[in-house]
Amino acid sequence: MLNNLQPMKIVCGTVGYLVITFPLAYIWHLVAFEQTYANLGYFTREEPIIAFGFGAILLQGILLSVIYPYLCRGKSLVSGAFTLAMVMGGYHWTAHVLAEAAKHSIAPLPVWFALESLYLAIQFILGGFLLAFVYRSTPTTVTE
Repeated sequence: MLNNLQPMKIVCGTVGYLVITFPLAYIWHLVAFEQTYANLGYFTREEPIIAFGFGAILLQGILLSVIYPYLCRGKSLVSGAFTLAMVMGGYHWTAHVLAEAAKHSIAPLPVWFALESLYLAIQFILGGFLLAFVYRSTPTTVTE
């Protein structure tokens, strides 16, 4: 199964995902809604460890770039993008948003669910379109 990996597409998908997601995550969580997250009780560190967030997004990019062609084989650009967004975004939502609400005293929960759900929708729709573009079918050329 893994013998058909395309290293350049994995690199392009990973770098593209990182370029889209890291600035989005940083601006969303640490600039635009920083005070909201603090008021929710989500931030418990005095200073976030940015390198861990960068590393997490880098690993997500690698994994999503490897998974995409298997999850979305034969799908159109739009269908592939939305399949990735629904499957992987949905998985990430359960592991991140729902699990965080279960483990931490985040309040009010409706604000938490709305804010993080919107963030993840944006992240995975953009990431899905990026990966769909990277893995799009290109016409084969015949050389004589």
